[in-house]
Amino acid sequence: MATKQLAYGMGAFFKECEHHPSRWSKCPHEYKIRYRSVIGRQVEESGFTTQDRAIARLTEIYNEKKTAPQSLRRAERIQKYGTMQFEQYAAEWKAGQRDLAESSVRHLDSLLEHHLLPAFRSRRMGTFDHKVVDAFIQGLERNGVGLATQANTFDKLKAILLDAHRLGIYDENPLDGVKPPQYDPKRAVIPSLEQLQTIRTAGDDILLLIADLMSGCGLRNGEAFAVNINNIVADDVYRITEQVNQTTKTYGPLKHRKPNEYRDVPLPARVKHTIECYADKYGTADGYLLRHPNDLSKAFPHYYLDNQWQRIKRAGALDVPDGMVLYSLRHFFASNCLSHNIPITDVAEWMGRRSVDVTFKTYRHLMPGSISRAAEVLDLGLAA
Repeated sequence: MATKQLAYGMGAFFKECEHHPSRWSKCPHEYKIRYRSVIGRQVEESGFTTQDRAIARLTEIYNEKKTAPQSLRRAERIQKYGTMQFEQYAAEWKAGQRDLAESSVRHLDSLLEHHLLPAFRSRRMGTFDHKVVDAFIQGLERNGVGLATQANTFDKLKAILLDAHRLGIYDENPLDGVKPPQYDPKRAVIPSLEQLQTIRTAGDDILLLIADLMSGCGLRNGEAFAVNINNIVADDVYRITEQVNQTTKTYGPLKHRKPNEYRDVPLPARVKHTIECYADKYGTADGYLLRHPNDLSKAFPHYYLDNQWQRIKRAGALDVPDGMVLYSLRHFFASNCLSHNIPITDVAEWMGRRSVDVTFKTYRHLMPGSISRAAEVLDLGLAA
């Protein structure tokens, strides 16, 4: 099938025959046209004996769309999408979320399957309002759903309903007046400097390497597992480009980032020394320091470090307070930065947070005297 595109937005005319477009004016086959209606639906028409008639029809349709009242376009969108069931609309919305990482897609699927679809599967999109959303949140609370899951579920429902609102399905935003679930992260359990030193020497060289990467550069577990000596882009900068995905057990893009995106983080001299010593002692594979202990062609497995951590705890070699886990090494990084007056916006960026709000809620108590200090600084300025 050969086609020839007209001006943007007009559509196209074509013939479904074996003849080259240069021969269309002489071949006996009819012309067809393809265009999108006011509501964006693709339409085809046939039966045009000449190219001029096909173009004339496309021009007529194009002019009608340009002059169609906005109210008519909205009415057609409401007719199409307002009566659509939530399950179908959510599926179409999900198909447009092409920037989501594989793990984010699985998280979205889980929220849809366990919370959103059971509540709204057959509900017509045009029937949502703030009362419906409020009742849903109250249902989550009655069912004992954790606050973090409540917040994540609400965020996905919000994204879907705002997408529908932009289409003009609702006269008023169905989320206006809705109080979202209030998720407050628990206060992080942060290792002391003495505990960190004990952790660094409690296991093997792999634990030492990962402990330094997490506590010194703020890497997540999976990011530390993908450590690569080629990512030392300066004496004091490490570039995080990928992580070992716990589910797929392969290298993948960073959390909240698209493939090939990265973030640069500070590289303390001690951490650089640890990386280089490990590489000198054990070598690298394509620059990677850590690989599967039984198969060097595979990425480093999450369970290896988890098992070692559990053995250390059982052996009593380390005083581990309630709530302290391997991830607590990353909390040490944040604590170290904030206690030395590094801006929280920078800390959030280095840690790969999607929003500075979560970083602020988690580590707010580590920012001593911020209000009092601000008052002193402002008073000095006023007195000058």
